[in-house]
Amino acid sequence: MAKQAIGMIECKGLICLMEAADAALKSADVTMTGWEKIGSGLVTGFFTGDVAAVKAGVEAGADAASQIGEVIAVQVIPRPHDDLSKLGSWIG
Repeated sequence: MAKQAIGMIECKGLICLMEAADAALKSADVTMTGWEKIGSGLVTGFFTGDVAAVKAGVEAGADAASQIGEVIAVQVIPRPHDDLSKLGSWIG
């Protein structure tokens, strides 16, 4: 996963996450690697790609999702350590 990034968008509600994912995938060269249901209506989508693309995609996704619902958190991890992939299959 060298020179890649992981982006995460956490939203309240699946429809909000779908809007975020659609905008992120359309606006940048990123791949959605998965999503997780956190509980209490919270869902998180995971995106990978090069650092600049993930930053742009996550930003566009969060902006789009905030138009229809509530974005709880957004995070981009540039060049994550290889051991981070042990946490879940959605990391790639």
